[in-house]
Amino acid sequence: MKYLYLFILGRNPELSKAELYSFLKISGIKISRTSEKGNSILLEIDNEIKKEELEHLGGIISAGKVISDISKHNKKELNEKLKTVYNGTKNNITYAIWNFSSDKNYEFVADYLKEKFREEKFKASRKNLTRILELQNEQKISIVGNDVDEEFFVFDEYFGRIFFITNYESLEFRDISKPHRRESLAISPRLAKIMINLSEAKKDDKIIDAFCGIGVILSEALLQGIKAAGIDRDKGALEMATENLKWLKINKEDYNLIENDSGKIKLTNQVFHSLVSEPEFGETLKEIPPSDKAHLILSRYENLLINVLNNLKHYVKHRFVFTAPYILTKDRRISCNINKIATACGLKIVCSYKEFRKKQIVGREIFVLEH
Repeated sequence: MKYLYLFILGRNPELSKAELYSFLKISGIKISRTSEKGNSILLEIDNEIKKEELEHLGGIISAGKVISDISKHNKKELNEKLKTVYNGTKNNITYAIWNFSSDKNYEFVADYLKEKFREEKFKASRKNLTRILELQNEQKISIVGNDVDEEFFVFDEYFGRIFFITNYESLEFRDISKPHRRESLAISPRLAKIMINLSEAKKDDKIIDAFCGIGVILSEALLQGIKAAGIDRDKGALEMATENLKWLKINKEDYNLIENDSGKIKLTNQVFHSLVSEPEFGETLKEIPPSDKAHLILSRYENLLINVLNNLKHYVKHRFVFTAPYILTKDRRISCNINKIATACGLKIVCSYKEFRKKQIVGREIFVLEH
């Protein structure tokens, strides 16, 4: 049996798709058909997806399941598929419709839902997509706001209901409320989730973070049931990581923190599924640097990473997922030489993605390498 699911992608659609494909691969779910429109992708897959599993994703806004083909605009047929329009307890409700189809199909669904809510005696009002999301390519799109009780979608000839919405408030709470933060030095939980999925590590696998800092990547991996080890030269950072993991009530047996240099450490009899890490980017830049300074920072980064990967690659079976500085100069943004890194370490490049804001001096590139 085949199932159709819609995924509404985040501000970096290409990165969101890559994470989604890795997530489905980890879950053993095969894709038989894909269709893309705007920042959405419709997938035909061979298994149903549970809502709680999608909590592991960091790059999607929401997900929905197709209820019916509406190409014939047959309301009776749609009624047979959509048993009830709302399963909550409120009477006065608001709803929104994501539109990735023709005006004709959208208008059919809008009229149908209006009648359906009335028939079921709900006082319902439809909300427009009022929030603006700026994508990585600077394109601005409209998305659903926060004041909506139910969401539906139209994609080509398909109609469905949104059943999962990423809880950004929970992610922000986890980021803001933990005992220790290093705002200028740590990645977000959202990006950590994405990188972990790109590593293709699954529950009970073990990853290593060679520059674990205060433990953001470790935290997100452990919350997914992935075991982890973190290395850092900074004793103070490791103490903060310990407190952050304790705050999350993580089982101490599922991780270990090591004060050491990742370029020199010897990990006797230890094997990891993947390495997932944000290496040290070097000097914190408060002003746009000249090109020669940017190249010097990147050269130091490359040498650091080559040393660390060559030391740790023997302990890692599968993938190496890491970030690199993507530096804005007066002329353009400058990347590290990933070919130099891959060649020096005997690894092959799988993929790469840029993650930055327009005026951000130091953005990120995410690289995935493997043996």
